[in-house]
Amino acid sequence: MEKISYINQTSNKKAHGFQFRTINKVIDSITTTEGAGFIVHRPFPTNIFSDIDPFLLLDEMGPMNLKPGEARGAPDHPHRGFETVTYMLSGYFEHKDSEGNSGKLNPGDVQWMTAGSGVLHSEMPAKDITEKSGVLHGLQLWVNLPKKDKMIKPYYQDIRSSEIPLVQLPKGKGQIKVIAGKFNDTYSVINTKIPILYFHTILEPGTKVEVPVNTEYNAFVYVLTGEGKFEDSENKEEKVTKGQMVIFNKDGDSIKIIASENKKDTLQLLLIAGKPINEPIARYGPFVMNTKQEIYQAIEDYRSGKMGIINH
Repeated sequence: MEKISYINQTSNKKAHGFQFRTINKVIDSITTTEGAGFIVHRPFPTNIFSDIDPFLLLDEMGPMNLKPGEARGAPDHPHRGFETVTYMLSGYFEHKDSEGNSGKLNPGDVQWMTAGSGVLHSEMPAKDITEKSGVLHGLQLWVNLPKKDKMIKPYYQDIRSSEIPLVQLPKGKGQIKVIAGKFNDTYSVINTKIPILYFHTILEPGTKVEVPVNTEYNAFVYVLTGEGKFEDSENKEEKVTKGQMVIFNKDGDSIKIIASENKKDTLQLLLIAGKPINEPIARYGPFVMNTKQEIYQAIEDYRSGKMGIINH
């Protein structure tokens, strides 16, 4: 059963001491394909925006209404030097790796994979979707690792939906799912290598919420459904809608979110923030290191089989 806590909505910044962050930029996601041809909506990296230290990539997979035989996934592929965070909203993924691990991701589940020194990984739609039909919808976030952790032994944190804490807003106006970090006094069950916030926030139309964010953290929001706006301490507003990403300036200790009124859809968004690593980044596809030489070594290790094979 979910770990549930409750908060009081706030609306007076002076009473609570909040300084609301201003918006740096709003980015539209692009639509592209990954793996064996599944559709993703990607706010970054793109030709106009590369990364938000410590975050390297965000992909929204689907939502896709799949008919029998249409399901596509990400067959065997390597990773080194960072973490992948897979969060399922609808549908099912089955995963395997070269360390002999395997499992199934159900709706609401999170897999936090620390690739470290290197692993071959496979994420494919489950058999019932492949053979029958279904909706596939999920997210993948890439989180960089600091130099000291880039070559650690790979490991997983597989977290079931029922284990992830929920913070409920009063009167059924919404909820915040605390995937990583803490919201007020509610802590995630996931351990991260660097300080990170990862909140799935759902707000009914007209609802307001203020989310504390450490002033040292880089922060962004990605909108999954609905329409909303963000208000800074000077009462300036910026409207956003589905598929857009908002990057905030580091000029406040909280983010004020307002779900648009007179809308049928709830406002669903990811609020993600983290402490910057502030180290050089060298990246090539699924490898993220600090130098080009380390990238060359990763490619050689993969080609020579040092990252192992997946037994299917």
